[in-house]
Amino acid sequence: MAIAIDFGTSNTVISRWNAATQQAETVTLPGLSLIGGMNPPLIPSLVYVEDGSTERVLLGQMVRDRGLDLQGDNRYFRGFKRGIGAEIQGFLPELDGVSMTFERVGELFLTGILKQLQQSLAVGESLVLTVPVDSFEVYRNWLSGVCDLLPVERIRLIDEPTAAALGYGMTAAGTLLVVDFGGGTLDLSLVQLTKQVQQGKKPLGFLLKWGDKSLEAATQQPQLARVIAKAGQNLGGTDIDNWVAQELAQVQGIKVTPLITRLAEKLKIQLSLQTTASEAYFDDRTFDSYEFSLTRDRFEEILTSHQFFDRLDESMTQVLQQARRQGIETNDIDGVLLVGGTVQIPAVQTWVRQYFDETKLRQSKPFEAIAHGALQLLQGIEVQDFLYHSYGVRYWDKRRNAHDWHPIIQSGQAYPMSESVELTLGASRENQPSIELIIGELGATTGGTEVYFDGDRLITRCLTGGVKDVKSLNDREGARSIANLEPAGYPGTDRVKVKFNVDRDRQLRITVEDLLTNQTLLTDGIVAELS
Repeated sequence: MAIAIDFGTSNTVISRWNAATQQAETVTLPGLSLIGGMNPPLIPSLVYVEDGSTERVLLGQMVRDRGLDLQGDNRYFRGFKRGIGAEIQGFLPELDGVSMTFERVGELFLTGILKQLQQSLAVGESLVLTVPVDSFEVYRNWLSGVCDLLPVERIRLIDEPTAAALGYGMTAAGTLLVVDFGGGTLDLSLVQLTKQVQQGKKPLGFLLKWGDKSLEAATQQPQLARVIAKAGQNLGGTDIDNWVAQELAQVQGIKVTPLITRLAEKLKIQLSLQTTASEAYFDDRTFDSYEFSLTRDRFEEILTSHQFFDRLDESMTQVLQQARRQGIETNDIDGVLLVGGTVQIPAVQTWVRQYFDETKLRQSKPFEAIAHGALQLLQGIEVQDFLYHSYGVRYWDKRRNAHDWHPIIQSGQAYPMSESVELTLGASRENQPSIELIIGELGATTGGTEVYFDGDRLITRCLTGGVKDVKSLNDREGARSIANLEPAGYPGTDRVKVKFNVDRDRQLRITVEDLLTNQTLLTDGIVAELS
């Protein structure tokens, strides 16, 4: 049995491979999945902690069916995926003597789903999990750790944009733009698919793999994929719900409550199908009743007032500029794949059409494309071992009077590496007893992000601009030092040569040579594990 899970900010989709039909199909989990309506059986990414000490929780549609999402209770969590791996998390409540974190809430959610999967579907040999295109190692390690206790032979990861391309059946060689716009984030990813290159040449792309390293080669002609340009931001359907809720509350002269936010979401969904929407609200404390209505024109004015389309243009400009630097023009893009609930908003689809011809758009599987595509990892798609991020060492930039990062290994690097990367270092002060290096996992140049709750709303806020988003891998006591210097070092001369290499297990190893004494101070020492 092959299972794929697309864990989303607002909704989660589970799919399995039907051996009889040779197709992916979406799984319904009784009690957890939302059944009915226009959409496939989605599992709302919601958690209500009944007892933190015994891990008794309610998940998915159970939370809504019992109205627990409308009470403003601090035991209710939504949008928690946004905070997993965030460096600054703000305050989360302690429940029943147990400290809560976004990782903890996410673990309760996924563990509950996986337990029910074991009971109803008997998960067998393979589980495929999808990951955001810009996720750091901390998120990947967390996701893998959640599944460690499962009786699954292989747990593998695939990035969401590549999975979306495969889910839409775009398996021919070509260049595809994936617009993944869900509840929490906007991710624009330019994915290039190519058939296997001739023997002896480097692969042009990658899919991610986790777990069993001895995967046998696929019998069908392999497909290679890589993300060649990407841009995104913390912007999604939950932000729109909050904006609409503020509008409704202001018009009626009432406060924003979880119920008002829920009604705002319903109005938003209605406006994807019709030009006018309405919902009724009864306040059981004051016995007042309200009739909320919203037109599509006013809805789009609300989006405009929050610079919604300006922010979309900013991300699109970034990804197209990256593409041009690699010789890819807008007309060279073969298809545009729309993924996520927010792409169902007509104004978003109109925005996409400003950049691309209608014939290039694919929007028939906004919720299922990623989960269904993930299963293609098991159906003749070649899995290549590549590093997903770039890595660098920290140094002091005298001109800026601040720390910066010098790249040593670029994203897309195949491993194990056949050749080492060399770096020559000197002492920075007189009588220096040792050389220290801080290794970082390099993300995009962006602002720092603070994540916190405002009532039941999860808020992300940009703290600073124009800084490189970096996750340090060894900035802790006892891990920074790579060589002791005897005699001590002095500024002005090269003192050590450091050779960086990545082995087959994604471990970053270094060899350190003392240029003054011609001695090898460290051989193949492990300093970090990479993604």
